[in-house]
Amino acid sequence: MRNFFITIDQGTTSSRAILYDHQIKKIDTSQIELTQHYPKDGWVEHDLQEIWHSVLSCVKSLIDKNSLKPEEIISIGITNQRETVAVWDRKTQEPLAKAIVWQDRRTAGYCEKLRDDGVEAIIKEKTGLLLDPYFSASKIKWLKDSLNLKNDTNCLFGTIDTFLIWKLTDGKNFFTDVTNASRTSLFSIKECKYDEDLLRIFDLKDIELPEIKENADFFGETKLFGGNIKISGVAGDQQAALIGQTGFDLGSVKSTYGTGCFLMLNTGKNLIQSKNKLLTTIGYKINGEITYALEGSIFVAGSSIQFLRDKLKFFNSAEESEKLASSADIDSKVYLIPAFTGLGAPHWKPDAKGAIFGLTLNSGINEIALATLEAIAFQTKELLEAMESDGAKISSIKIDGGMSNNSFFSQLLADTLKKEIYKPQDIETTALGAAYLAAIGSGFAKKEDLLDFWEIDKKYVPKKDLDSKFQNWQSYLKKLI
Repeated sequence: MRNFFITIDQGTTSSRAILYDHQIKKIDTSQIELTQHYPKDGWVEHDLQEIWHSVLSCVKSLIDKNSLKPEEIISIGITNQRETVAVWDRKTQEPLAKAIVWQDRRTAGYCEKLRDDGVEAIIKEKTGLLLDPYFSASKIKWLKDSLNLKNDTNCLFGTIDTFLIWKLTDGKNFFTDVTNASRTSLFSIKECKYDEDLLRIFDLKDIELPEIKENADFFGETKLFGGNIKISGVAGDQQAALIGQTGFDLGSVKSTYGTGCFLMLNTGKNLIQSKNKLLTTIGYKINGEITYALEGSIFVAGSSIQFLRDKLKFFNSAEESEKLASSADIDSKVYLIPAFTGLGAPHWKPDAKGAIFGLTLNSGINEIALATLEAIAFQTKELLEAMESDGAKISSIKIDGGMSNNSFFSQLLADTLKKEIYKPQDIETTALGAAYLAAIGSGFAKKEDLLDFWEIDKKYVPKKDLDSKFQNWQSYLKKLI
């Protein structure tokens, strides 16, 4: 009998389902783009019904195209946009509001009030996170208050993984995993459980939260695809990417370039509290053992290319940005600050706005495309320097996500960081990590077995010195913050 795994990869800009064989090699993909809703300045929302139907359609498409029988699917893995918050009715399973996306900044004022109340230190100490609208708790609080859901036992809150598990199991299982829980600001990363002090701070003691499971665990079964199929691996997207890059060793580093950019460092059993505004988080929990990580989050990476394509109409496909940037004037002094949804690490300025500096009559589309790619590399350098300042020793970085296919950008990254850059054969490591977890959770494979599966595609070594351009970019950045 044939053996397969399916990963549901529910991201910010699309939902995907990916089919893997018994060697965890990708066979097929189905993808549906999502509508981004911007009802007010700084607000970003998704339609939960659209998310659910897109996921359902993607999985069904894979099964139909490949003539799969339910008994041939060993397990389903799920990975998801992490801090995004959903609320739905327990009985009807219907959403009660649009999901508030991780990029959303509507709770900046509320976070500022909490900061004035003097609770920022305790939040950081317990969660490893900063007090910022980015994380889930303030979003849950906003939904609870705006929908008047106090003490309403029929409403359920959760991140997207929880919503999908609930729907896939027809309302039987209200679960999340430890990595998604660690991004809510309601979870103690030391105690590995929801924290009463945090629930009190955010006024969320009266809501029901999902049960927390390990990443490779039994999350239930779905009967929606013709038979019983297990769900046995779940992780937030960036932690899933760390696993997909087989970042199991202390000091392993991966950088994912999707909508945002997320640099994650495996710190093993060491819970390092950053002195440079990086996030301390849980990398994964497998077989009862927690592995911690340091993370730097950039809110805008691939979405800046999307901005050039959709808003400024510079090109029709994101792939064209590589050709434009590589054709730019090498002496261009155009600089972009892509603070379209504020600035993440290491600045954490939710109200910062984007800007372009240095335009002349000689500046054109090519130079702006180059400035955009440089800005992503320069932001990555800021994260790397912060990690090294916190004590990390980094010699190389594994990259993934859609932008890693851009060879010009990958070389630019190596030059900027002065590090060797490795791109794997399968750049969809977020989905791959969820498949790995599903394999472990179903008993099909052990963690150490996965090391043989990772394959390198390209290696980039530093060739140019871009320090002066980086310093110029930083000087413009300081004008905005």
